[in-house]
Amino acid sequence: MLSKKEREQVPSYDPRNFVLDDRELMTPGHVACPGCGATMCMRMALKALGPETVMIIPACCWAVIPGAFPLTALRVPGMCVAFETAAISATAVKAAYEMQGKPDINVVAWAGDGGTFDIGLQSLSGAAERNDDLIYVCYDNEAYMNTGIQRSGATPWGAWTTTTPVQHPKDVHKKNLLEIIAAHRIPYAATATVAFPDDLERKLKKAASIRGCKLIHIFSPCPPGQKIQESQSIRLSRNIVETGVFPLVEVEHGRYWTLNHEPRFLPVEEYLGMQGRFRHLSSENVDAIKAHLKTEWKILRAKLSLTEQFRADDALAELESGLESRRKTIAKAARSRKKKPAKKARKPAKKARKPAKKARKPAKKSRKPIRKRRR
Repeated sequence: MLSKKEREQVPSYDPRNFVLDDRELMTPGHVACPGCGATMCMRMALKALGPETVMIIPACCWAVIPGAFPLTALRVPGMCVAFETAAISATAVKAAYEMQGKPDINVVAWAGDGGTFDIGLQSLSGAAERNDDLIYVCYDNEAYMNTGIQRSGATPWGAWTTTTPVQHPKDVHKKNLLEIIAAHRIPYAATATVAFPDDLERKLKKAASIRGCKLIHIFSPCPPGQKIQESQSIRLSRNIVETGVFPLVEVEHGRYWTLNHEPRFLPVEEYLGMQGRFRHLSSENVDAIKAHLKTEWKILRAKLSLTEQFRADDALAELESGLESRRKTIAKAARSRKKKPAKKARKPAKKARKPAKKARKPAKKSRKPIRKRRR
Protein backbone atom coordinates (compact mmCIF):
# COMPACT_ATOMS: atom_id res chain seq x y z
CA MET A 1 0.00 0.00 0.00
CA LEU A 2 1.38 3.40 -0.98
CA SER A 3 1.76 5.93 1.81
CA LYS A 4 0.30 9.39 1.42
CA LYS A 5 3.74 10.82 0.74
CA GLU A 6 4.42 8.22 -1.97
CA ARG A 7 1.04 8.95 -3.56
CA GLU A 8 1.84 12.64 -3.80
CA GLN A 9 5.10 12.00 -5.63
CA VAL A 10 5.52 8.63 -7.32
CA PRO A 11 9.22 8.03 -7.94
CA SER A 12 10.48 7.30 -11.45
CA TYR A 13 12.02 3.92 -12.20
CA ASP A 14 15.24 3.12 -13.99
CA PRO A 15 14.66 -0.13 -15.96
CA ARG A 16 18.32 -1.04 -15.56
CA ASN A 17 17.83 -1.28 -11.80
CA PHE A 18 14.31 -2.71 -11.84
CA VAL A 19 13.53 -5.60 -9.50
CA LEU A 20 10.05 -7.06 -9.03
CA ASP A 21 8.62 -7.04 -5.52
CA ASP A 22 9.23 -10.45 -3.91
CA ARG A 23 5.82 -10.65 -2.20
CA GLU A 24 3.35 -12.99 -3.88
CA LEU A 25 -0.36 -12.21 -3.76
CA MET A 26 -1.25 -14.85 -6.34
CA THR A 27 -0.61 -18.47 -5.45
CA PRO A 28 0.17 -21.52 -7.61
CA GLY A 29 -2.67 -23.91 -8.34
CA HIS A 30 -4.81 -21.70 -10.56
CA VAL A 31 -6.49 -23.23 -13.62
CA ALA A 32 -5.17 -20.97 -16.41
CA CYS A 33 -3.73 -22.38 -19.63
CA PRO A 34 0.07 -22.72 -19.92
CA GLY A 35 1.63 -19.46 -21.11
CA CYS A 36 -1.49 -17.45 -20.21
CA GLY A 37 -0.75 -13.72 -20.43
CA ALA A 38 -3.68 -12.86 -18.14
CA THR A 39 -2.10 -14.65 -15.17
CA MET A 40 1.21 -12.81 -15.69
CA CYS A 41 -0.71 -9.51 -15.82
CA MET A 42 -2.51 -10.27 -12.55
CA ARG A 43 0.65 -11.38 -10.74
CA MET A 44 2.54 -8.21 -11.71
CA ALA A 45 -0.45 -5.98 -10.96
CA LEU A 46 -0.81 -7.33 -7.43
CA LYS A 47 2.91 -6.86 -6.80
CA ALA A 48 2.52 -3.21 -7.85
CA LEU A 49 -0.72 -2.45 -5.99
CA GLY A 50 -0.11 -4.45 -2.82
CA PRO A 51 -2.43 -6.28 -0.41
CA GLU A 52 -4.79 -3.32 0.15
CA THR A 53 -6.50 -4.13 -3.14
CA VAL A 54 -9.92 -5.47 -4.12
CA MET A 55 -10.55 -7.12 -7.51
CA ILE A 56 -13.92 -6.73 -9.25
CA ILE A 57 -14.07 -9.39 -11.98
CA PRO A 58 -16.87 -9.72 -14.56
CA ALA A 59 -17.45 -12.75 -16.79
CA CYS A 60 -14.08 -13.46 -18.42
CA CYS A 61 -11.18 -15.91 -18.17
CA TRP A 62 -10.30 -14.54 -14.73
CA ALA A 63 -13.73 -15.47 -13.41
CA VAL A 64 -12.54 -19.08 -13.79
CA ILE A 65 -8.76 -18.87 -13.34
CA PRO A 66 -8.66 -18.47 -9.49
CA GLY A 67 -10.32 -21.88 -9.05
CA ALA A 68 -13.57 -23.26 -7.72
CA PHE A 69 -15.12 -21.96 -4.49
CA PRO A 70 -14.12 -22.13 -1.65
CA LEU A 71 -10.55 -22.19 -2.98
CA THR A 72 -8.88 -19.25 -4.74
CA ALA A 73 -5.46 -18.38 -6.11
CA LEU A 74 -5.81 -14.73 -5.03
CA ARG A 75 -4.70 -13.44 -1.63
CA VAL A 76 -6.79 -10.29 -1.97
CA PRO A 77 -10.58 -9.93 -1.79
CA GLY A 78 -12.44 -10.40 -5.06
CA MET A 79 -16.01 -10.19 -6.30
CA CYS A 80 -17.44 -11.72 -9.47
CA VAL A 81 -20.08 -9.56 -11.18
CA ALA A 82 -22.17 -9.58 -14.35
CA PHE A 83 -20.44 -9.24 -17.73
CA GLU A 84 -21.36 -5.59 -18.34
CA THR A 85 -21.03 -4.24 -14.79
CA ALA A 86 -17.32 -4.21 -13.93
CA ALA A 87 -16.95 -0.42 -13.80
CA ILE A 88 -20.19 0.40 -11.97
CA SER A 89 -19.63 -2.43 -9.47
CA ALA A 90 -16.14 -1.09 -8.73
CA THR A 91 -17.67 2.36 -8.25
CA ALA A 92 -20.11 0.96 -5.67
CA VAL A 93 -17.41 -0.96 -3.78
CA LYS A 94 -15.18 2.12 -3.66
CA ALA A 95 -18.07 4.21 -2.31
CA ALA A 96 -18.70 1.60 0.40
CA TYR A 97 -15.05 1.67 1.51
CA GLU A 98 -15.08 5.47 1.62
CA MET A 99 -18.16 5.39 3.87
CA GLN A 100 -16.21 3.08 6.18
CA GLY A 101 -13.35 5.58 6.32
CA LYS A 102 -11.03 3.51 4.07
CA PRO A 103 -10.47 5.73 1.02
CA ASP A 104 -6.99 4.33 0.28
CA ILE A 105 -8.17 0.84 -0.72
CA ASN A 106 -7.32 0.18 -4.40
CA VAL A 107 -10.56 -0.94 -6.06
CA VAL A 108 -9.72 -2.51 -9.43
CA ALA A 109 -12.14 -3.50 -12.19
CA TRP A 110 -10.33 -6.38 -13.91
CA ALA A 111 -11.96 -7.23 -17.25
CA GLY A 112 -11.12 -8.79 -20.59
CA ASP A 113 -11.51 -7.15 -23.97
CA GLY A 114 -15.05 -8.51 -24.47
CA GLY A 115 -16.20 -6.98 -21.18
CA THR A 116 -14.43 -3.70 -21.99
CA PHE A 117 -14.48 -3.00 -25.74
CA ASP A 118 -18.02 -4.36 -26.25
CA ILE A 119 -20.36 -5.56 -23.52
CA GLY A 120 -19.06 -3.37 -20.68
CA LEU A 121 -18.25 -0.23 -22.69
CA GLN A 122 -21.36 1.69 -21.57
CA SER A 123 -20.57 1.02 -17.90
CA LEU A 124 -16.96 2.09 -18.37
CA SER A 125 -18.02 5.21 -20.26
CA GLY A 126 -20.39 6.18 -17.44
CA ALA A 127 -17.69 5.74 -14.79
CA ALA A 128 -15.24 7.75 -16.90
CA GLU A 129 -17.76 10.55 -17.49
CA ARG A 130 -18.42 10.78 -13.74
CA ASN A 131 -14.70 10.42 -13.03
CA ASP A 132 -15.39 7.74 -10.43
CA ASP A 133 -12.38 6.83 -8.30
CA LEU A 134 -11.32 3.40 -9.59
CA ILE A 135 -8.60 1.64 -11.57
CA TYR A 136 -9.95 -0.12 -14.65
CA VAL A 137 -7.61 -2.76 -16.10
CA CYS A 138 -8.39 -4.37 -19.44
CA TYR A 139 -6.26 -7.45 -20.13
CA ASP A 140 -6.67 -7.65 -23.89
CA ASN A 141 -6.27 -11.02 -25.63
CA GLU A 142 -8.15 -9.71 -28.67
CA ALA A 143 -11.15 -12.09 -28.71
CA TYR A 144 -13.73 -13.82 -26.50
CA MET A 145 -11.23 -16.52 -25.57
CA ASN A 146 -13.14 -17.90 -22.56
CA THR A 147 -16.20 -18.85 -24.62
CA GLY A 148 -14.60 -20.31 -27.74
CA ILE A 149 -12.44 -17.65 -29.49
CA GLN A 150 -15.18 -15.46 -31.01
CA ARG A 151 -14.23 -12.10 -32.51
CA SER A 152 -14.57 -8.96 -30.38
CA GLY A 153 -14.13 -5.24 -30.94
CA ALA A 154 -10.48 -5.78 -30.00
CA THR A 155 -9.81 -8.41 -32.68
CA PRO A 156 -7.35 -7.07 -35.31
CA TRP A 157 -8.14 -6.73 -39.00
CA GLY A 158 -7.64 -9.98 -40.92
CA ALA A 159 -7.52 -12.24 -37.85
CA TRP A 160 -9.07 -15.70 -37.76
CA THR A 161 -11.59 -16.53 -35.04
CA THR A 162 -14.37 -19.10 -34.87
CA THR A 163 -16.84 -16.41 -35.97
CA THR A 164 -14.50 -14.93 -38.61
CA PRO A 165 -13.13 -18.03 -40.35
CA VAL A 166 -10.39 -18.00 -42.97
CA GLN A 167 -12.92 -17.56 -45.79
CA HIS A 168 -14.35 -14.47 -44.05
CA PRO A 169 -11.71 -13.02 -41.68
CA LYS A 170 -12.43 -9.86 -39.73
CA ASP A 171 -12.70 -6.98 -42.18
CA VAL A 172 -12.64 -3.97 -39.80
CA HIS A 173 -9.84 -2.65 -37.64
CA LYS A 174 -9.58 -2.95 -33.86
CA LYS A 175 -11.22 -0.22 -31.77
CA ASN A 176 -8.81 2.34 -30.35
CA LEU A 177 -9.78 1.98 -26.69
CA LEU A 178 -7.29 4.57 -25.48
CA GLU A 179 -8.73 7.26 -27.77
CA ILE A 180 -12.29 6.40 -26.72
CA ILE A 181 -11.47 6.77 -23.02
CA ALA A 182 -9.15 9.74 -23.53
CA ALA A 183 -12.14 11.54 -25.09
CA HIS A 184 -13.74 11.43 -21.62
CA ARG A 185 -10.79 13.53 -20.32
CA ILE A 186 -10.10 11.19 -17.39
CA PRO A 187 -6.97 11.95 -15.31
CA TYR A 188 -4.92 9.00 -16.55
CA ALA A 189 -4.91 6.25 -19.17
CA ALA A 190 -2.04 4.08 -20.41
CA THR A 191 -1.06 0.99 -22.39
CA ALA A 192 1.30 -1.72 -21.15
CA THR A 193 2.53 -5.29 -21.69
CA VAL A 194 4.11 -7.94 -19.48
CA ALA A 195 7.25 -7.81 -21.65
CA PHE A 196 8.03 -4.39 -20.09
CA PRO A 197 7.40 -5.08 -16.38
CA ASP A 198 9.08 -1.89 -15.16
CA ASP A 199 6.75 0.18 -17.35
CA LEU A 200 3.71 -1.82 -16.23
CA GLU A 201 4.53 -1.48 -12.52
CA ARG A 202 5.24 2.25 -12.79
CA LYS A 203 1.93 2.88 -14.56
CA LEU A 204 -0.09 0.89 -12.04
CA LYS A 205 1.52 2.74 -9.12
CA LYS A 206 0.93 6.05 -10.83
CA ALA A 207 -2.72 5.13 -11.38
CA ALA A 208 -3.05 4.24 -7.68
CA SER A 209 -1.62 7.66 -6.73
CA ILE A 210 -4.25 9.60 -8.71
CA ARG A 211 -7.82 10.20 -7.58
CA GLY A 212 -10.45 9.67 -10.27
CA CYS A 213 -11.02 7.20 -13.11
CA LYS A 214 -7.88 5.51 -14.50
CA LEU A 215 -7.52 2.98 -17.32
CA ILE A 216 -4.64 0.55 -17.92
CA HIS A 217 -4.89 -1.34 -21.23
CA ILE A 218 -2.58 -4.40 -21.16
CA PHE A 219 -1.90 -6.60 -24.19
CA SER A 220 -2.32 -10.16 -22.90
CA PRO A 221 -1.25 -13.11 -25.11
CA CYS A 222 -3.52 -16.16 -25.31
CA PRO A 223 -1.71 -19.22 -26.72
CA PRO A 224 -4.85 -21.22 -27.65
CA GLY A 225 -6.70 -18.27 -29.16
CA GLN A 226 -3.81 -16.60 -30.98
CA LYS A 227 -2.26 -19.95 -31.99
CA ILE A 228 1.20 -19.43 -30.50
CA GLN A 229 3.57 -21.64 -28.53
CA GLU A 230 3.09 -21.45 -24.76
CA SER A 231 6.73 -20.41 -24.36
CA GLN A 232 6.35 -17.45 -26.76
CA SER A 233 3.96 -15.23 -24.77
CA ILE A 234 6.64 -12.78 -23.57
CA ARG A 235 8.28 -12.67 -26.98
CA LEU A 236 4.93 -11.89 -28.65
CA SER A 237 4.29 -9.16 -26.04
CA ARG A 238 7.65 -7.62 -26.92
CA ASN A 239 7.26 -7.96 -30.70
CA ILE A 240 3.86 -6.25 -30.72
CA VAL A 241 5.56 -3.20 -29.20
CA GLU A 242 8.79 -3.27 -31.23
CA THR A 243 6.90 -3.56 -34.54
CA GLY A 244 4.79 -0.53 -33.64
CA VAL A 245 1.49 -2.44 -33.55
CA PHE A 246 0.88 -1.65 -29.86
CA PRO A 247 2.65 1.56 -28.70
CA LEU A 248 3.40 2.07 -25.01
CA VAL A 249 1.85 5.45 -24.23
CA GLU A 250 0.28 7.50 -21.45
CA VAL A 251 -2.53 10.06 -21.72
CA GLU A 252 -3.27 12.59 -19.00
CA HIS A 253 -6.57 14.48 -18.96
CA GLY A 254 -7.15 13.45 -22.57
CA ARG A 255 -4.70 16.07 -23.83
CA TYR A 256 -1.16 15.19 -22.83
CA TRP A 257 0.21 12.17 -24.72
CA THR A 258 3.57 10.61 -23.82
CA LEU A 259 5.39 7.87 -25.75
CA ASN A 260 7.10 5.68 -23.14
CA HIS A 261 9.13 3.50 -25.50
CA GLU A 262 10.36 4.33 -29.00
CA PRO A 263 9.90 1.11 -31.02
CA ARG A 264 12.63 -0.36 -33.20
CA PHE A 265 9.98 -0.77 -35.94
CA LEU A 266 10.83 -4.35 -36.72
CA PRO A 267 9.11 -5.81 -39.79
CA VAL A 268 5.47 -6.45 -38.91
CA GLU A 269 5.92 -10.02 -40.14
CA GLU A 270 7.87 -10.75 -36.93
CA TYR A 271 4.65 -10.17 -35.02
CA LEU A 272 2.17 -11.66 -37.49
CA GLY A 273 4.30 -14.71 -38.34
CA MET A 274 4.31 -15.96 -34.74
CA GLN A 275 0.53 -16.44 -34.73
CA GLY A 276 -1.49 -19.10 -36.50
CA ARG A 277 -4.51 -16.79 -36.66
CA PHE A 278 -2.72 -14.72 -39.34
CA ARG A 279 -1.30 -17.64 -41.34
CA HIS A 280 -3.82 -17.18 -44.17
CA LEU A 281 -2.83 -13.55 -44.89
CA SER A 282 -1.46 -12.77 -48.35
CA SER A 283 1.37 -10.36 -49.08
CA GLU A 284 -1.26 -7.80 -50.14
CA ASN A 285 -2.96 -8.19 -46.77
CA VAL A 286 0.34 -7.64 -44.96
CA ASP A 287 0.98 -4.51 -47.06
CA ALA A 288 -2.46 -3.21 -46.08
CA ILE A 289 -1.61 -3.73 -42.39
CA LYS A 290 1.67 -1.86 -42.86
CA ALA A 291 -0.14 1.06 -44.51
CA HIS A 292 -2.63 1.19 -41.66
CA LEU A 293 0.19 1.21 -39.09
CA LYS A 294 1.91 4.04 -40.94
CA THR A 295 -1.27 6.12 -40.76
CA GLU A 296 -1.78 5.36 -37.07
CA TRP A 297 1.76 6.45 -36.25
CA LYS A 298 1.27 9.72 -38.13
CA ILE A 299 -1.75 10.39 -35.95
CA LEU A 300 0.16 9.49 -32.78
CA ARG A 301 3.13 11.69 -33.75
CA ALA A 302 0.72 14.57 -34.32
CA LYS A 303 -0.72 14.05 -30.82
CA LEU A 304 2.76 14.04 -29.32
CA SER A 305 3.58 17.26 -31.17
CA LEU A 306 0.34 18.87 -29.97
CA THR A 307 1.17 17.80 -26.43
CA GLU A 308 4.45 19.73 -26.58
CA GLN A 309 2.53 22.78 -27.77
CA PHE A 310 -0.08 22.36 -25.04
CA ARG A 311 2.61 22.14 -22.37
CA ALA A 312 4.37 25.22 -23.74
CA ASP A 313 1.06 27.12 -23.80
CA ASP A 314 0.26 26.01 -20.24
CA ALA A 315 3.68 27.15 -19.02
CA LEU A 316 3.22 30.54 -20.72
CA ALA A 317 -0.30 30.90 -19.33
CA GLU A 318 0.96 30.07 -15.83
CA LEU A 319 3.73 32.66 -16.17
CA GLU A 320 1.29 35.31 -17.43
CA SER A 321 -1.15 34.45 -14.64
CA GLY A 322 1.62 34.92 -12.09
CA LEU A 323 2.62 38.27 -13.59
CA GLU A 324 -1.00 39.43 -13.72
CA SER A 325 -1.49 38.45 -10.09
CA ARG A 326 1.64 40.41 -9.18
CA ARG A 327 0.41 43.46 -11.12
CA LYS A 328 -2.93 43.36 -9.32
CA THR A 329 -1.20 43.17 -5.95
CA ILE A 330 0.99 46.18 -6.77
CA ALA A 331 -1.98 48.19 -8.10
CA LYS A 332 -4.05 47.40 -5.02
CA ALA A 333 -1.25 48.53 -2.76
CA ALA A 334 -0.89 51.78 -4.75
CA ARG A 335 -4.64 52.53 -4.51
CA SER A 336 -4.67 51.92 -0.79
CA ARG A 337 -1.81 54.41 -0.35
CA LYS A 338 -3.72 57.11 -2.26
CA LYS A 339 -6.88 56.72 -0.24
CA LYS A 340 -5.19 57.12 3.13
CA PRO A 341 -4.76 60.86 4.16
CA ALA A 342 -1.24 61.98 4.74
CA LYS A 343 -0.33 61.96 8.37
CA LYS A 344 0.30 65.46 9.87
CA ALA A 345 3.67 66.10 11.37
CA ARG A 346 3.47 65.86 15.06
CA LYS A 347 4.17 68.99 17.06
CA PRO A 348 6.83 68.69 19.68
CA ALA A 349 5.26 67.84 22.94
CA LYS A 350 4.98 70.78 25.33
CA LYS A 351 6.90 70.57 28.49
CA ALA A 352 4.64 70.00 31.36
CA ARG A 353 4.50 73.06 33.59
CA LYS A 354 5.25 72.58 37.16
CA PRO A 355 2.26 73.42 39.28
CA ALA A 356 2.59 76.86 40.89
CA LYS A 357 3.49 76.81 44.49
CA LYS A 358 0.68 77.74 46.74
CA ALA A 359 1.19 81.09 48.52
CA ARG A 360 1.82 80.59 52.12
CA LYS A 361 -0.80 81.96 54.43
CA PRO A 362 0.48 84.68 56.70
CA ALA A 363 1.24 83.39 60.07
CA LYS A 364 -1.40 84.17 62.63
CA LYS A 365 -0.41 86.72 65.21
CA SER A 366 -0.26 85.22 68.58
CA ARG A 367 -2.75 86.83 70.81
CA LYS A 368 -1.58 87.67 74.26
CA PRO A 369 -4.01 86.69 76.91
CA ILE A 370 -5.89 89.71 78.29
CA ARG A 371 -5.17 90.20 81.89
CA LYS A 372 -7.97 91.30 84.11
CA ARG A 373 -7.34 94.51 85.89
CA ARG A 374 -7.25 94.41 89.55
CA ARG A 375 -9.64 96.61 91.39
